[in-house]
Amino acid sequence: MFKRLFWVSIGVGIGVVAVTKAQAYVKANTPDTARQFLLGPGQDHVTMRTLEGLVNEFNATRRAREAELNSKYAARNE
Repeated sequence: MFKRLFWVSIGVGIGVVAVTKAQAYVKANTPDTARQFLLGPGQDHVTMRTLEGLVNEFNATRRAREAELNSKYAARNE
């Protein structure tokens, strides 16, 4: 278990470093118009927008599933 957790955390760390380096490369070596097309207008906050989008999508899916389960099992108990 700990061996898997170790390797997964190493993989996540390598992924974060790779994405950070790729974003820095794109920012340094592309013209402003191309960079705005790729990263959007708020180029400094791409990571936070991505995380916010993931959290919002997770919460929307969670709420929909909770509502589905509540309607299924609440109707069953009444």
